[in-house]
Amino acid sequence: MVRAVVIEGNASFRQALKYILHSRFPSVAWAEAANEKDAIDLIETFPPDLILIDIKLPGDNAFELTQKIKTLYPKAVALILSSYDLPEYREKACLHGADHFITKDSPVKGFFTLIESILST
Repeated sequence: MVRAVVIEGNASFRQALKYILHSRFPSVAWAEAANEKDAIDLIETFPPDLILIDIKLPGDNAFELTQKIKTLYPKAVALILSSYDLPEYREKACLHGADHFITKDSPVKGFFTLIESILST
């Protein structure tokens, strides 16, 4: 079974995103974390195949977290979520091991297509 983790500081957005993703991809085991510490604790017992990481985690650095997770689980696909489509964010995400970068206001269809393509590999 494919395992995926949503790491997002905003509880309402995190739970809504997890619910929507679980509804769309019910064969995936979805888990969630609110911050870096919770994420690291979670992935020790729930090794992820896919990680969705909010770029603006409260008090944490999503880029460094991405790099830590990719070091521990290099085959996991890391997708950075951002409210801002800035070239410097995209570049920094790539430099820290993120496989994909998508803005939160991207069309839902494109987001689902990206997740489907990740899950089909």
